[in-house]
Amino acid sequence: MTTDVHLRELRYFVAVAEELHFTRAAERLYVSQPALSKQIRALERQLGAELFRREPQGVRLTEAGTALLPHARRMLADWAEAAAALEAVRSARTGTLVVGMSTSPGRGGLLPAIRSRFTAAHPKARIRLRQVGWEDPTAGLTDGTADAAFVWLPLPLPDAGRYDWIVAAEEPRLVALPDTHPLAARAEIDFADLAAEPFLALPSEAGVLRDFWLALDERRALGAGPPRVGAEIAGTEETYEALVAGLGVCLVASGNAPLLTLGGVTTRPVRGLTPSRFALAWRREDAGRALVRGYARACGRVVGQI
Repeated sequence: MTTDVHLRELRYFVAVAEELHFTRAAERLYVSQPALSKQIRALERQLGAELFRREPQGVRLTEAGTALLPHARRMLADWAEAAAALEAVRSARTGTLVVGMSTSPGRGGLLPAIRSRFTAAHPKARIRLRQVGWEDPTAGLTDGTADAAFVWLPLPLPDAGRYDWIVAAEEPRLVALPDTHPLAARAEIDFADLAAEPFLALPSEAGVLRDFWLALDERRALGAGPPRVGAEIAGTEETYEALVAGLGVCLVASGNAPLLTLGGVTTRPVRGLTPSRFALAWRREDAGRALVRGYARACGRVVGQI
């Protein structure tokens, strides 16, 4: 028995088997009745078996036709699923990837380098950058408004397990303070000398990330009390204005220092602090999506992790 049967022939067979009428099956398939009859006869010759018994009162399946029907339906269903999967991949490759961020990831041309590698692999895809306030430390991952996001670690609990990430930069934490602040005269500052200062804090919604930038772990190690919060800040401009106004000092990653040292504000290295980690993150359930996977791979190659 030859096996090079086409899906079209199986589709014709199933239509006739379900309608048990050649004319109705032909109308359903949008083909002429003679053409359909010809295709069924050709299929029967290929298979070496009669599939339908043609009788004056209509059409009925033969034993061979009855045996073939469930397998033909399954093959057509499997191919429909395969075609849908291929279409999903095609759509993913030609779709839009939304990348969230709460801080501009300048850092030596990181974004252009990732974009270049990504678009080389996905030339029909589009990247849309989305700025998110600091009250959302996941930069849009939690509420689904971003497909991938540049974030600061640690990510908030209890949802941290939802995400995977690639560390794009590890940078020392500096202190930003007004030029007129007495500590600004020092080349380097011990964190112990900052513990009693009023600090600018991220919004309370930032959770463990707020704690990190207030250096709660280092405060506990020193036996210092809780931080004095001079003001809450939800963006770079607010931070700069609060610093100039003398409302407090704040810790900042070295890569973000140029965003704040615009006049009237300086930054200094701090002894006794762990470094900050800037990462590209995505939801684990999205790891199989072509554009998310492709952007993560591009980032990993740019930062030397792949």
